[in-house]
Amino acid sequence: MSQLKKGLFFMFLSFVLLLAACNSSTPSSQPEEDDKGNDNDATTEEPAKETKTVNIGYSGPLSGPAAYYGQNTLSGVEMAVEEINGSGGFEVDGQKYTLNLVSLDDKYLPNETGSNAKRLVQEDKTPIIFVPHSGGIFATQVFNMQDKFLIGAYSSEPKITEAGNNLTVRIPPKYDAYIEPFSKYQMERFGKKIAFLPTATQYGKDWAAVLEPGWKELGGEIVYKGSIDFSKDTDFFTIVTNALKEKPDVLFVGGPSEPTALVIKQARELGFKGGFLIMDQAKLDEIETVLGGSDLIEGSVGVLPLIHSRYEGNEKFIDDYKAKHSKNPGSEAGYHYLATYMFVEAMKAAGSVDDAEAIRAHIEEGLANVPKDKMIYEITEVEENGGLMTELRMAVVEDGKIVDKSVE
Repeated sequence: MSQLKKGLFFMFLSFVLLLAACNSSTPSSQPEEDDKGNDNDATTEEPAKETKTVNIGYSGPLSGPAAYYGQNTLSGVEMAVEEINGSGGFEVDGQKYTLNLVSLDDKYLPNETGSNAKRLVQEDKTPIIFVPHSGGIFATQVFNMQDKFLIGAYSSEPKITEAGNNLTVRIPPKYDAYIEPFSKYQMERFGKKIAFLPTATQYGKDWAAVLEPGWKELGGEIVYKGSIDFSKDTDFFTIVTNALKEKPDVLFVGGPSEPTALVIKQARELGFKGGFLIMDQAKLDEIETVLGGSDLIEGSVGVLPLIHSRYEGNEKFIDDYKAKHSKNPGSEAGYHYLATYMFVEAMKAAGSVDDAEAIRAHIEEGLANVPKDKMIYEITEVEENGGLMTELRMAVVEDGKIVDKSVE
């Protein structure tokens, strides 16, 4: 072989050896294992799915005379949302979600509620909107089935679910169950003459319309019929004076707890010695707090406050709420907290976070799946028309104490 050919041969051989060395340093297509036998090939792992967000809406009174009531309702949803998100969210059909609460102030005005609901659906795509007053609920029921969103209706007004709106869930029980036991208690303790001084809202009008025949059927007499517009009136002297001129044994009062407490105080200052039949929107423990004690509400009848009905399902919530807000929770917070968990469980059961009809169809299953320590009230059934039902919870004030008089 010539010297030139030998040189070319060795150059070719060196190139082949170099190419082989490069190829041996390239990772093979087979995954390698570390010294513990674990697969190190990251390409075989499924990438983590991005957590998505579900917006839920709220429209209620966050300013004005009913702001205290509105904040109490909203606080229950807020607490549930914080807990759900803090635990990593929830999974629906293999996808992880967290909640985003979008809350708007409607000043307790139904027309504002309607506008807010339109905005929440169009801008935030909310499949559920909580509304804590009957006027606002009726306003949104005009279009919620067309726009396909669920109303989380916090009102005990029976007409809300009797209207046949398939996308409404009434959260508290109906108030008509209170009429007979409340009336009997007041008649037996104070007498049969009653004066009406409830809130002038649609809810107050509806309550009065049901109480009037119920009171009369028990042999009672209505000596005065009036109402108070808490959005305008701050001094109740004139209307309370006019009512007391008719010498009633009982006053029917109610609305948000704070202004209701002031009506009661005004009546006592004007010399009224009788009892108070308090519609369920106002709460005895909240009135007691506003008045600085129970002396002025002696002889009152109303719904049993949440803190007077502690049991295994609500003890943790009551303690956690008090630690967070430095006050006891009312039924507004408790029911909204429970309802938020119920709607999330219904989403899971429905396999959808945005199909309002599917979520509504799985409300009963959702309620059944709510964790025990989130079941703030013992719900006995979900009515076919979407109303949650509980046992009657009634309380009276006797000898300066709120006493449980619940009827099984």
